[in-house]
Amino acid sequence: MVNIDQFWKDILAQDANAIKGYFEKDASIRWHCTNEQFNVEEFIIANCEYPGSWNGEVERIEKIKDLFVTVTHVYTQNRELSFHVTSFIKVNKDKIVSVDEYWADDGTAPQWRLDKHIGKAIQYSQIT
Repeated sequence: MVNIDQFWKDILAQDANAIKGYFEKDASIRWHCTNEQFNVEEFIIANCEYPGSWNGEVERIEKIKDLFVTVTHVYTQNRELSFHVTSFIKVNKDKIVSVDEYWADDGTAPQWRLDKHIGKAIQYSQIT
């Protein structure tokens, strides 16, 4: 079975050789928020040549038959940029055959909600 934690570590380390080993040769990767679809080689370029040094942690993994759903906090090492990404990773015979990802910029709530004084900061230690 694909080691999803290690997969994300290799993604964040921008380790092209390691990343390639996770995928079927004809896998497809889709970044829906920017309407882009990549083959494996294109994905490796997009990931490994993306500027900056990255870090992060997988916050949640769910497995449903041959599908892993992950929520990962991805950020630059200097913490200037921060994102949460939800990934749907389909596997077949220990290889990834498709990835559908949704990336969101982390930031503050919009001003109109702040003005209403609704909601509060998530306390991650209390999430079960």
